[in-house]
Amino acid sequence: MRALLRWVRADLRAHRGQAALMVLVTAVIAVSLILANALLQDAANPWQRVFLQSRGAHVWIHLRPGVDTAPLSHLDGVTGVAGPYRTASADLVRGTEKVSLELRAAGVDPPAVARPLVRSGRWLDPARPDGIVLEGSLAHAMRVDVGGTVTVRGRDDGTRPMRVLGIADSADQGSYPDWTPGLGWVLPSALDRVVPEPVHTQQVIGLRLRDPGAADFTAQQVVTTLGSGQVTQVTTWQQVRSAMGQDNRLLGLLLGVFGLVALVAAALATAGAAGSRVLAQVRDIAMLKAIGFTPAQVVRLFLYEHTALALAGMVLGAGAASLFGPLLPGALGEAMGLWQAEPAHAGALAATGAGVVLSVALATVLPAWRAGRIPAAPTVRANHPASGISRLARLALLLKLPPALALGSRAAFHRPLRAGLTVARLAIPIMMITVALGSWATLDGFQDHPRQLGLAASLTARPSGMGDAEALRLLARQPEVAAAYPGVETPALVPGETTTITVRALGTADHPYPFALAAGHLIRDEDEAVAGQGALDLLHAKVGEWVRVMAGGTPHILHIVGRDIEPDHNGEMLSVELGALAGPGGPPRTQYDALVLRPGADPKAVRADLIAASHGRLDVRSVANPADRLGMVRVVVVGLIGVLTLIGLAELVTATAFGLRDHVRDLGVLRAMGLTPRQVTAIIVTSTGLLAMVAVLVGTGLGVLLSDRLINMEGQASGVGAGIARIPAPETLLIAGAVAVAVAACVSIVPATRATRARITTALSAGRR
Repeated sequence: MRALLRWVRADLRAHRGQAALMVLVTAVIAVSLILANALLQDAANPWQRVFLQSRGAHVWIHLRPGVDTAPLSHLDGVTGVAGPYRTASADLVRGTEKVSLELRAAGVDPPAVARPLVRSGRWLDPARPDGIVLEGSLAHAMRVDVGGTVTVRGRDDGTRPMRVLGIADSADQGSYPDWTPGLGWVLPSALDRVVPEPVHTQQVIGLRLRDPGAADFTAQQVVTTLGSGQVTQVTTWQQVRSAMGQDNRLLGLLLGVFGLVALVAAALATAGAAGSRVLAQVRDIAMLKAIGFTPAQVVRLFLYEHTALALAGMVLGAGAASLFGPLLPGALGEAMGLWQAEPAHAGALAATGAGVVLSVALATVLPAWRAGRIPAAPTVRANHPASGISRLARLALLLKLPPALALGSRAAFHRPLRAGLTVARLAIPIMMITVALGSWATLDGFQDHPRQLGLAASLTARPSGMGDAEALRLLARQPEVAAAYPGVETPALVPGETTTITVRALGTADHPYPFALAAGHLIRDEDEAVAGQGALDLLHAKVGEWVRVMAGGTPHILHIVGRDIEPDHNGEMLSVELGALAGPGGPPRTQYDALVLRPGADPKAVRADLIAASHGRLDVRSVANPADRLGMVRVVVVGLIGVLTLIGLAELVTATAFGLRDHVRDLGVLRAMGLTPRQVTAIIVTSTGLLAMVAVLVGTGLGVLLSDRLINMEGQASGVGAGIARIPAPETLLIAGAVAVAVAACVSIVPATRATRARITTALSAGRR
């Protein structure tokens, strides 16, 4: 055992650069996988943690005022009830910012079911009747702290200043602004002052179930018991969990996919490096056999060595992630901090490390087995090329290219199998770098061309103290507003009455809204609709089918004629024109106008102009772009490109070593024929550069195809829908490929220069080993 360890230590000292590079690559891959694990856990755990601590409700039902909810507590499977609470729609105003708010009347004592978890401040106090407790994500978005003052404005223009008593977490709904309106709790007396008319209020009740999987069935029972005309909205715990952590899940999947592919690429690079080292140490291995080493001991030599390097890289990566992970900005740091506080954190960390080390060890098995088969008296290596001169070399000779290019093209593909394996190992990191560039291009497309994401309107305007006709005239006089589309949003029960989606009436038949369609055609008649991917999934429908929904107590039968790119409400949106929601009393009253601006117009400047022109009587809000919250994706992409570049460098070092060993005698012959050291170096650099060029072509082509599919798959899974992927610009791919080839050439210069300095006699004799 001592002899084994001494040989491993001596071999590592002789190849310090390769060993250090392998440790570094393994460490970075370990960091990527650890961060991915933390983000994926955080995508579900925040909701899970809050839900368990608060004894959350599995189904939330919004009802019309005055509905008797007593029968709901006796439904089969219901173990607890939250509420009923009176609620009302309002606006939360702080300075020039204004957001939609659901005010919920709550008692002085927090409820036993769906109890808001106060993280700072305190709960409602009868001594402060003007107090309000805000949900945490809403308070963060509005930059409100405990003790601050906000203004709450009811739909009937009742305005009250309120003091923020506390900030609480809740599993009742998703995080703001992904889930709107935001949530706030007040005393019943405060709700009466903001919304004095009971007709403008609703009821909400939460049901905690014995079997969480029966949420849809229970929701259907509720609608059957109370009547579909009394239920305005149904929300299940699955919808809330899906909405929370959407961004973190995207980051986690991105890191996980890249980390696993990088691990495969690193394992292949390790296998190549181990194979190269076995071939380079045939005489040393034969010497070990001659002094008594068994084949099993030789196999263990290489396994021990590469497993030790992987273990060192894993320890380094785990230590770096544990120490510096919580210090990272944004979602990464928060996720790492929360994940380290979880009891299962140590087990997940150990499992990740074991997976990384085991992958590297398995990649070393085949080269180590080959090393064990080397006899104690190795035969002289025969110089038998697997093929004659390659087609590329023939073309170089026909074109009368310089000797360095002609001979370099021959050397690159002198052994087709080995050249193919090298190209494959190099193509994998290049492929994933192309996928990363595709993610970057997709984000750029969202930010530079928001209409591609279904965000044709940059602003929404709602009259507040002025008539609808006056507001329309004001909008028509604004030169930067290209069009204003009247809009209404209302929840609707889906077939089966197990949940609700949002029905959005936007535009009219004469003035249709420009939806971003991925399939089908725009709305042409009153009974036509376009749906987001999330809505299609909930409705179990496809484009071209008819569906029935219950909106505002009125049934509507709609023909889905298209699928649009829908970033709001997880894509659970069914869009129609305004006349489609006409009921017995006629078309619904417009809630807001969606404003499409002229090209080049600044939404912030237009908003300020409209507010000034209306003297504050027009509520103008910016439409949130989901891409603005994904800035961390760019940081992750840069880091992943760095990881993949390190793996590519490791493979280039191995490929160059392979090439030098295979052609060391040829180099001696070339020098004996009169080629200068510079020409010989150019041959080696050309050989490596050609392999890298082929890998770039293969990897880029596969990366473009894979990028489109992966991004669209994520879009479909998130509810936004497929059709959002953008491929990198041709000039970007060209620059990236040129840089990769240039780096490959630069990496091969140093070992090539060293090889040309060897004596001719030494080079000629090396080929006989």
